[in-house]
Amino acid sequence: MTTLPTAVQAATRTGRLARLWRGRAEDRPWARPALLGLLVATALLYLWNLSASGYANSFYSAAVQAGSQSWKAFFFGSLDAANAITVDKPPAALWPMALSVRLFGLGSWQILVPEVLMGVGTVAVLHAAVRRRFSAGAALIAGAVLALTPVAALMFRFNNPDALLALLMTVAVYCVLHALERDRGAARWLVRAGVAFGVAFLAKTLQAFLILPPLALVYLACAPGGFGKRLGRLALGGLAMLVSAGWWVALVELWPASSRPYVGGSQNNSFLELTFGYNGLGRLNGDEVGSVGGGGRGGPGGAVENLPAGMELPGRPGGGGGGGWGETGIGRMFGESVGGQISWLLPAALILLVAGLVVTWRAPRTDTARSAFLVWGGSLLMTLAVFSFMAGIFHEYYTVALAPYLAALIGMGAAVLWEERTRWPASAALAVTVAVTAWWAWTLLGRTPDWLPWLRGTVLVAGAVAALGLLFAGRVDRRLGFGLAGLGLAAGLAGPFAYALATVDSGHQGSIVTAGPAGGAMGGRGPGGGRFFEGGGMMPPAGRTPGGQGGQVPGGQLPGGRGQDGGTPAGTPPQRMPQGTVQGMPQGTARGERPGGGMGGLLDGARVGAEAKAALLADADAYTWVAAAIGAQNAAGYQLATEKPVMAIGGFNGSDPSPTLDRFERYVAEGRIHYFIASGGGMGGGTGGGSAIASWVEDTFEKVTVDGATLYDLTQKK
Repeated sequence: MTTLPTAVQAATRTGRLARLWRGRAEDRPWARPALLGLLVATALLYLWNLSASGYANSFYSAAVQAGSQSWKAFFFGSLDAANAITVDKPPAALWPMALSVRLFGLGSWQILVPEVLMGVGTVAVLHAAVRRRFSAGAALIAGAVLALTPVAALMFRFNNPDALLALLMTVAVYCVLHALERDRGAARWLVRAGVAFGVAFLAKTLQAFLILPPLALVYLACAPGGFGKRLGRLALGGLAMLVSAGWWVALVELWPASSRPYVGGSQNNSFLELTFGYNGLGRLNGDEVGSVGGGGRGGPGGAVENLPAGMELPGRPGGGGGGGWGETGIGRMFGESVGGQISWLLPAALILLVAGLVVTWRAPRTDTARSAFLVWGGSLLMTLAVFSFMAGIFHEYYTVALAPYLAALIGMGAAVLWEERTRWPASAALAVTVAVTAWWAWTLLGRTPDWLPWLRGTVLVAGAVAALGLLFAGRVDRRLGFGLAGLGLAAGLAGPFAYALATVDSGHQGSIVTAGPAGGAMGGRGPGGGRFFEGGGMMPPAGRTPGGQGGQVPGGQLPGGRGQDGGTPAGTPPQRMPQGTVQGMPQGTARGERPGGGMGGLLDGARVGAEAKAALLADADAYTWVAAAIGAQNAAGYQLATEKPVMAIGGFNGSDPSPTLDRFERYVAEGRIHYFIASGGGMGGGTGGGSAIASWVEDTFEKVTVDGATLYDLTQKK
C-alpha cells in the first residue's frame, strides 16, 4: 500500500513535470512544447557529425588535455601538464572541457560536447530574455535565428573561447533586462550581470566588456528609481565584475614567475600586458607585438611586416586597405569573407531596431519594451562597430558574438510590427524587411553559384511574394496574414539554414575556420577544414622549419608537414591553385587526413605517425617533456597523440621569448626533454629565440627521421 508521503512526493514530481511541459499558466498550450522542441532540435543539429572535427583547434585541445591531468595546468590554462607556457587567453573557456576530459577521457566528443551544451544554453537564455517582455512567438523566432546562424552552428561545435563568451554575454543582457523591470531586487540582478561579465573576461579578456557601455547607459537612462540609486546599483554590479574577474588575475600576477608557467602571448611574462597589449589595444590599432607578422602593421604594398618570403596572412592576400587582416569599415560584415557567416539577417535586424524604437518612442521612460530594443540594439551596434573598424587580428568566427543580439532584434522587431500591422507604416516596414532580407540572401548565395543553385531563385521569389502580401497584412484574412509571415520567415531563414547544414556536415580543424559550404570565395574549406582564399587557392607552404629550412613549394608538403629540405626564394609570388586542391596533398585524400599542420605548424597540429608516437613514448616517464617543438600547434599534435607533455617553444606562433636558449640548454642538461621536433614548426622562431634554439640543437645533436618527421634526440650528441 502506498504511504501518504510517497503519494505526495509522486504527485509533486508529476506536478513539476506538468509545469515543465505546460510552462506559464498564461501561455498558449503550444508555447512550452515549442521551446522544448527548439532546444532538442538545436542539440541534435549541433551534435550531428560532431566527431568529424576531431580535436578541432589542437591549440586549445592540448591545453584541455593538460588541464585534465594537472590541476596547476587547469588553473593557469597551460599548454602542457608540465606547465611550460599558457595559452594566449585566460583559462575559463578551457575549464568545462578539461573537466569533461578528466571525467570521461580524451576524445573529440568529450572536448566538444560542452561547447554544444553552451550553444543550447545560449538559445534557452535568449528565449527567456525575449520572452520576458514579448510574445512566445517572438522568443521562438529569436531562438531559431540564433540556432541557425551559420557562425553559431560553427562555433558552438568548436573549442575556441567564443562559445562561452556568447553564452555569458547573453546571460549578462538577461540579467540587465531583469534589473530594468523593477526597482526592488534590481541590485541583485546587476550583481549577477557583473559576475557574468567577470567570468566572460576570464574567457576572452576585454572583448567581454564591449557591450558594457550601452548596457550601463540604458540602465542609467531607463531603470526605475532615482538617479543616485541607479548609479549606486551600477557601481555594485561593477564591483561584482571586478571581483569575479580580478581574483584570478591577482593570483597570476602575484604568483612567483619562477613557479608558474610563462604567460603565453605576452613578451614580458605578464597577464596584464597580454590583456591590454596583444589581446587589447593591439586588436584595435593593429600594433600587436608578438603576433603573426611581427606586429600586424601593414608594410609596403599592403603586406604585413616580417612574414617569410612568399607567405600571406590567411585569407588576406596582399593585406588590403585595412592592413594585414582585411579591409576595415562598415562593409566588412557584408564582405566576401564575413558575409556568409553572420550577415544574412543583419540588414533586417537594423531595420527592425529602428522600427522598434519608432513604435516605442513615446512610451514612458521606464518602458521595458523600448529598454529591450536599446539594450540589444546597443550591444549589436557597439560590437558591430568594433569588429568593422579594428585593425588588428580579426577572424570571421569572431562574429558569433553578434548572433544573440541580432537574433533578439529579429524576434522582437517582427513581433512589434506584426502587432501594428493594421497601420500602413508597420505593414510597409514588414514588407521592406522581408524584401531586403530575400535580396541579400540572393546576393550571398550568388557567392557560391555552384552550390544549391536552385535555392537562390527560390528564396528571392518566396521573399518577393511574402513582401508583396505583407504590404496589405492589415487588410487580409488573419490566416492568410500568418501564412505570408511564415513564408517571409522561411525565405529569410532558408539561406542561413542551408549554410548551417553544410557547416555541421563537415569537420573543422585548425586555428582559422569558417562556416558554410566548401568552395565559397574567401569562406570555403579545403580538406581538413583548411581555408580556400581568393582565386580558390590555398595558402602556399612558404613557412620555415625550426632548423631554418623552408618547406618545399613545388610539389612539396603542406606548410608544416613532414618538412623537406629546400626553400622558397625571396620574392617568390604567393601561389594560387585550382579550387578544391591542396598543394602536396595526394588526390583523393580524405578531409582531415593531411600530413601536418598548416602555415608552418601555425594553423593546425601535425599528424603523428605510429613510429613517431612510439619513439616519444619510449621511457616517457623519465622526462618532464617527451619533446619540444617550436609553435604550439606543432607541439599540440604530438601531445594529443601521446597524452604526454610536449613543450611549445615560443607559444602559439613561436614569437614568445620562452624559453630562452640558456634555459632550454639547462633543461636538456638536466635530462628533462627527450626529443626536439624539427618538422612543421612555427614561423621560424619569430622574436622568441626559437631559431637560436633550433640552430643549437641542429649543431649539437643527432638527427633521425621517423614517419617523415625530423627529430633530434637530445640525449645523443654528435
